[in-house]
Amino acid sequence: MHILYEVKDRIATLTLNRPEVANAQNMALLDELDAAWTRAAQDEDVKVVVLRAEGKHFSAGHDLKDRWPAPDEITLEWIYRAETRRYLEYTLRWRNLPKPSIAAVQGRCIAGGLMLCWPCDLIVAAQDALFSDPVVTMGIGGVEYHGHTWELGARKAKEILFTGRPLTAEEAEKVGMVNRVVPRDQLDTETRELAEQIARMPAFGLRQAKRAVNQTLDVQGFYAAVQSVFDVHQTGHGNALSVSGYPILAKLDEMKEKLR
Repeated sequence: MHILYEVKDRIATLTLNRPEVANAQNMALLDELDAAWTRAAQDEDVKVVVLRAEGKHFSAGHDLKDRWPAPDEITLEWIYRAETRRYLEYTLRWRNLPKPSIAAVQGRCIAGGLMLCWPCDLIVAAQDALFSDPVVTMGIGGVEYHGHTWELGARKAKEILFTGRPLTAEEAEKVGMVNRVVPRDQLDTETRELAEQIARMPAFGLRQAKRAVNQTLDVQGFYAAVQSVFDVHQTGHGNALSVSGYPILAKLDEMKEKLR
């Protein structure tokens, strides 16, 4: 099992369980994770969801060694259809879950890793957490779920994308992307205490509060922007497909190997 699921004291804990590959996301992990989110949403005994990860790193992003069932000739149409489901629809569904959610992040959170923590309502980060989206290096303007501008502000989002450098936990807290920064050995405890505090609130009030904030962001353009930038992302794949050997995959594999 790539995802561990536990409910205790009205808190559902979803744990990424591929520490041997820095919790890189293969197809099975994403499908299991989506099923776990759905399970938590439907469980009337759950009031708060916590997303955490086993091992040194939260997530190294997409697992490029996991080749999805694909046609002999990969086309942009096929990529668009596959990524719409697992990278766009999944993340938006997690974001709109009608219950508060908290991500506990340690170590590296790279590219696709952002697509796991950004849909959560709150983020608690260990002091060693580093957040990055280096895919501009591969000729694509950012991961599929464009939370960058909303999470960081326009200029900081451009800096992180243009340079590919990681954002520290302290920087992320300063711009409002992270709620709390805690020592690594206190990450689970601090996250749990926050979840327990929230779980004591009325469930309907929590649902209304979350909807109010998310709806405000959507009125400001969040939903439309995420949909639009997803299409911008696909132009990167289109450009890569025009280059012999699809070099993006090799470049990403090289980057992931450095974490192992």
